[in-house]
Amino acid sequence: QVQLVESGGGLVQAGGSLRLSCAASGRTFSSYVMGWFRQAPGKEREFVAAISWKTSVTSYAVSVKGRFTISRDNAKNTVTLQMNSLKPEDTAVYYCAARRQVVSTMPSEYDYWGQGTQVTVSS
Repeated sequence: QVQLVESGGGLVQAGGSLRLSCAASGRTFSSYVMGWFRQAPGKEREFVAAISWKTSVTSYAVSVKGRFTISRDNAKNTVTLQMNSLKPEDTAVYYCAARRQVVSTMPSEYDYWGQGTQVTVSS
């Protein structure tokens, strides 16, 4: 069992940066793939980034590649999402998620979810 709690959301102007964190509790955090997803009003939840449990594999959505960076610290049971050059279209609730085995971009393949944190980018 893994419990996830996100933090770090807020309001930022376009071009600015935010750093989201996800604190995980559970005995085997280091064996889970960690992902970030987002959901804007009226839209489906979409993949943002994911990182394998060994940190040797990362995956990014095309829309955020080169602007966002996912990282994890297995000793501290945290995963972070550094978001730079933010755009108004990045506005959404951001969710941290966990699954076993390989990196996936599909929300349905993640077993554990946080409650989400709001990110709002003004133009």
